Amino acid sequence: MTGAVIAACMEAGVALITTDSRHTPSGLTLPFHRHHRQAGVAARQFEASGPLRKRLWQTLVRAKIENQAALLAERGHPNAAALRAMIALVASGDPGNVEARAARDYWKSLFEGFIRDDASDLRNKALNYGYAVVRACVARAIVACGLLPSIGVHHASQVNSFNLADDLFEPFRPLVDRSVAGLAEGREPNSELTKDDRRALAALPLGELGLSGEAMTLLAAAERSAESLARAFETGDAKALRLPSMVAVSGVVAGAT
Repeated sequence: MTGAVIAACMEAGVALITTDSRHTPSGLTLPFHRHHRQAGVAARQFEASGPLRKRLWQTLVRAKIENQAALLAERGHPNAAALRAMIALVASGDPGNVEARAARDYWKSLFEGFIRDDASDLRNKALNYGYAVVRACVARAIVACGLLPSIGVHHASQVNSFNLADDLFEPFRPLVDRSVAGLAEGREPNSELTKDDRRALAALPLGELGLSGEAMTLLAAAERSAESLARAFETGDAKALRLPSMVAVSGVVAGAT
């Protein structure tokens, strides 16, 4: 791609994902902030109180576990109800780290004999690819709202330029997990990602989710969620945050047959 094409992509608000020699996403390029009230929105984000940030993280963790439980229920796993029961245990800021406890039960239930850190496992390869695609969508939505992606509500790494994107991304993860569960079914764990696998994962932004009782693509849901997060910072009310739901979603890709 020439510099002129890249510049045109930035002008149009396109997020560019670069890949390495193994076709795995390795970098993300986003436009500079172009929101008409970017300075004001960023100021509210910086000024957000500790209690507000903790309540926002509580809401994000609860939505993530709810979607994980919905995926287990969709796949007929009996542990779905137990996982959903953990939602009530998530307090403001999640001091008990219920998110991690739920994750351990979730992965054991979703994939047999699965180790999340095993780089040779097809499921991990696919998860990392899909997460990179969806994380880019969330980061793009955050920037479009005038928020600063490096200033998170929970993630706070000084070397991570996308702390806020990683926060807001959490409830979207199960959509990726669903797609990976489908493409890995019946295949050897040490298989390689195929071109068709990568094509399917790259189409995740068109996957269906529910938000506020309305069905929409993941891309649209990311934009709505980012806008609601900006409102939460503006009003100081975590209840303004609107997050995606996997309940009653019938397919991975909108319009799929």
